[in-house]
Amino acid sequence: MSRAADSICLNIAEGSNKLSDIEFSKYLNTSETSLEEVVCCLDLILDDGRIAKAEFEGYLREAEGLGAQLIAFGRKVRKQGIRL
Repeated sequence: MSRAADSICLNIAEGSNKLSDIEFSKYLNTSETSLEEVVCCLDLILDDGRIAKAEFEGYLREAEGLGAQLIAFGRKVRKQGIRL
């Protein structure tokens, strides 16, 4: 789970140095998929009983918020060419 979580910000950092906004957008998309991996890991540890349902739901709300931000940023980059 740590690798997937690290991958979220590392892909944004790596993509921000790319020459085109379309290429940067691809890295943002990879960050979104890494976030989905984190959610999957959380689901697995919930199933294993290592976190409580309430804790899982809190993390899920945070992930949903971050996912919405990543999606909105990616759309803005693709539409307007906005860079970091």
